[in-house]
This record gives sequence, C-alpha cells and structure tokens, in this order.
Amino acid sequence: MAEPLVSVIVPVYNAGPYLVNCIKSIQEQRYKNLEIFLVDDDSKDVSPLICDMYARNDSRIRVIRKQNSGVSATRNLAIDMASGEYLQFVDSDDWIDENATRLMVERAQETGADLVISHYCRVHDEKVSVHGFLRQSGVLTQKELARQLLDEPASFYYGVMWNKLYRRSIIDEHRIRCNEELMWSEDFLFNLEYIRYAKSFCALKTPVYYYRKNENSIVSSQLNLVKVVKTKANLFPYYKQLYTDIGLYEQYKAQIYKYLVSIAEA
Repeated sequence: MAEPLVSVIVPVYNAGPYLVNCIKSIQEQRYKNLEIFLVDDDSKDVSPLICDMYARNDSRIRVIRKQNSGVSATRNLAIDMASGEYLQFVDSDDWIDENATRLMVERAQETGADLVISHYCRVHDEKVSVHGFLRQSGVLTQKELARQLLDEPASFYYGVMWNKLYRRSIIDEHRIRCNEELMWSEDFLFNLEYIRYAKSFCALKTPVYYYRKNENSIVSSQLNLVKVVKTKANLFPYYKQLYTDIGLYEQYKAQIYKYLVSIAEA
C-alpha cells in the first residue's frame, strides 16, 4: 500500500542559527513521501541561502519567497499550494524526531482519525521536559475532545499547530486558514475551526516534536498583558461557538468562561 503524501510546512523568518537542524530533521524522516515547503517571509539573515542550498539537493523541497507579512500569511500561502493527503507544520527554530511523520501517519491510518495530536518535548537551554495531556489510546469523538480541551484550554498541546497531523481535505473543504490579523493565538483559532468540522481525534503519546523555548522570539518580545487579554477576548466568541455548535455550552458554561483567565502552558 502506497504511503499517502504528507505536506510539511515550515515558515521561515531570520532562523539562521537553527534552520539547518530543522530542515535536516525533516529530510531524515523515515517516512519518505513528503513535499516540504520552506516559506521565507523576507528574512534578512542567511535563511534564504540555507533554504536554497537544501532545495538544490532534495527534489522534495520547494522554497517560496514572499514579502514580510507574518507567520499566518506564510502558513496560508503554503496551505494553498499543498497537495498532500495530510498537513504537518514545523517551526523553523524547532526540530522533529526521525520517526515523527511515520508514527503520526500510522496512527491516523490505523484509527481513521481526522486529527492526530502528539506529545512533545520542550527544550529550554539544556533542560528537556515532555508535555501532553491526552492519555487515551483509542479514538475520541468531537464532544470527547472538546470536553478534554476544557481542562487545559490555554495549553500549547491543544493550541499550537506543530504537534498535529491534519487531514487536508477538511481544511480545503471548509477553507480553514490562519487569521492574518492576529499576532498571537492564531494557531489556536485555526484548531478551533478545524475541530468544528473534524469528527475523530487521537493521541500519539510518543513525544516526537522538539519545541525550543525562545524568549527572544518576535511573539515573546511583543506580547504584554494588555495584548494577551485583548486577543483572548477576540477569540472567545469562536471558542464559545464551538461548544454551542456541539451542544456542550449550557452544560459547561462556567468552565468555558475560564478560558478568559487561563494561563498558557508551554
């Protein structure tokens, strides 16, 4: 049976110190049927040269250049061009285990799940810690996942895009894209929209993604309490709508409103 094509999307912006490690970790996947999008958001460092160097030696890599417009627009451009059955996202300062794509695809194929969520490793200086919440080995329904999300609504585990495997047909059918107006939590909004239309979900309890905690990132340096509160207030109607649509709002109203004061866990 042929391996389904996976489109791996890497938004790149001034990622020079980490980019080689990121690209190599994708190239060296034991799962080979990949198309790899390196989307450069008008970097001013050596990132474009690094992208070109790797693309010359790997026909699976496609380098896309664009005017600077942020990570959401960068991801959206690649989503529009992707042709894989599944989409996988990797940030350019992070890296993935050599079995990451293989294990996620196998999990999706054996369960039929529309979304696979993997545990991940948080890397801060020399310290590495494993994070993840879903412990069930089976498939969760939409309502079951939404109920689990209530316990940790601000966690990276549920909110980010990089520890997940998405079914592209759902994204295309419902025109799910990252909100280009948001500078923070745009990935959480993407996931809320995806959960509205996906039917089945499962966990991969093997940590296959390495997230580098970087206090000097653009998002970290530009965020403050006022912006966080404003963003969460803007996102709340989408969060509330998800629970309304699937019939859980009245039952869990008090927990749903806790999202507004929840603190992100990375």
